[in-house]
Amino acid sequence: MTNTQMAARRAPNIDCCEPSRVSPYVAGLVGTCPRCGKGRLFSGLLRLAPSCSECGQDYSFADTGDGPAIFVMTIAGFIVCGAALWAEVVYQPPYWAHALIFLPLSALVCIGLLRPTKGLLITLQYFHKAEEGRRAS
Repeated sequence: MTNTQMAARRAPNIDCCEPSRVSPYVAGLVGTCPRCGKGRLFSGLLRLAPSCSECGQDYSFADTGDGPAIFVMTIAGFIVCGAALWAEVVYQPPYWAHALIFLPLSALVCIGLLRPTKGLLITLQYFHKAEEGRRAS
């Protein structure tokens, strides 16, 4: 493959992008590009891809910080603690049964919710053009 062909393959496809047609909620929860809705947002479980493979959107703007983890821990805490309290009142299992059931459940709920939450926060950050605050001079 020549250098010209390689450059053509890597060039952003601006024609594919209609930002008004991409829902930030659907794109974030599914893990697709916030600009075109087609390319992948993640290259691993939680690792962000450097750019979109379809439209070339650079993902260097994305900085979710600890936001996804805080949301997920709060939601998982309500789900797991509610289920543990319900099980205690209804069945009164021993403590080892609580640990055997609810520790893996809490890990699964957290891991299952973390990627969609991170994707949602990144696409909302793109949609609302959020950036670091600056002081007026």
